[in-house]
Amino acid sequence: MNTGRTVYAQIMEHLPLHEFHKCVERYEGERKVKSFSCLDQFHCLAFAQLTFRESLRDIEACLRALGPKLYHMGFRSTVSRNTLANANAVRDSRIYQDFALALIGQARVLYAHEDFGVHLSRTVYAFDATTIDLCLSLFPWAEFRSTKAGIKLNTLLDLRGPIPSFIHVSKAKVHEINALAELRFEAGAFYLLDRGFLDFRELNRLHRSRAYFVIRAKRNLDFTRRYSSPVPDLLGLRLDQTILLNGFYSSAAYPEPLRRVGLVDPESGKKIVFLTNNFDLAASTIARLYKARWRVELFFKWIKQHLRIKAFYGTSENAVKTQIWIAVAVYVLVAVLRKRLALDKTLYEILQILSVSLLEKTPITQVLSDFDYTTLEIETPNQLSLFT
Repeated sequence: MNTGRTVYAQIMEHLPLHEFHKCVERYEGERKVKSFSCLDQFHCLAFAQLTFRESLRDIEACLRALGPKLYHMGFRSTVSRNTLANANAVRDSRIYQDFALALIGQARVLYAHEDFGVHLSRTVYAFDATTIDLCLSLFPWAEFRSTKAGIKLNTLLDLRGPIPSFIHVSKAKVHEINALAELRFEAGAFYLLDRGFLDFRELNRLHRSRAYFVIRAKRNLDFTRRYSSPVPDLLGLRLDQTILLNGFYSSAAYPEPLRRVGLVDPESGKKIVFLTNNFDLAASTIARLYKARWRVELFFKWIKQHLRIKAFYGTSENAVKTQIWIAVAVYVLVAVLRKRLALDKTLYEILQILSVSLLEKTPITQVLSDFDYTTLEIETPNQLSLFT
């Protein structure tokens, strides 16, 4: 009989608990708390994420059924849905926000040399937003339109991984540009943006930070062409121009020259035009960079399908944000685990395996390996033979 620790306990070994306690102290998360600590709250929601629990009652029933095993999994208090609901509602969600960002910092170091399809030594980020729909009658604080509610997840994704390096949670009616204004740009890095972020004042701020951007241009862009450069017959490239903006407000917001690169998508036949402030890379590299931006779309699709951020365990704004940040922390923790254990499985495969093996007392490397578990015939010399 295996008397080791559960798979869940082995996963939680990779949590930087000193960072967690610093986050709790920063926001006084356990002030006047006698039992059910912030770490217990984190364990409850992390367990719910990893096992795909549907509700608070579901979480309570499953955890209480484990009995004494909970202590060895890291829980130090009895789990009650009312206590958990109250903690989600009143404990500052910034505790889990800061902790998720600390985990992201660790993960980015581990994935710093990952390949994302473009040979470039600089860091490349994709910034985009997705809306998570909510029921207006249950979440009136998140009113989006007259008949629906929602929250917006603005994410800056490091394409080496991919690991989110910045996440901003807001109400759905808040425009994405407001989240872009929260960014502190990294000198020398590339930022890939959709045309919904075409704000020349913010792009100029990015340019003055000595960073680079690649963004889709709008069709009605008013500009003057200075000169054109020859383009190779690659990726459907059609133009490579240096331009100046003509509009009164746009030229005042961005008075510097811009590079305009256009191509015709070989698959759809659509004409796509990019704007960038980088004049050194080849036009084909600019096109490949923007194509890599679709990784952020795949990231949004992945987390919506595999993390518990569509059905929420609480209806207050704080409870929703707490669940989102713990979901992000679990995602990043699994990404860290994957790299530290040198696993060749995808994050999807790891999460699926963990969801059915959390309570096993088996080394996690064995659970996540491709070992062929076949029935071995063991010779027992003490067994009498019936056929002699």
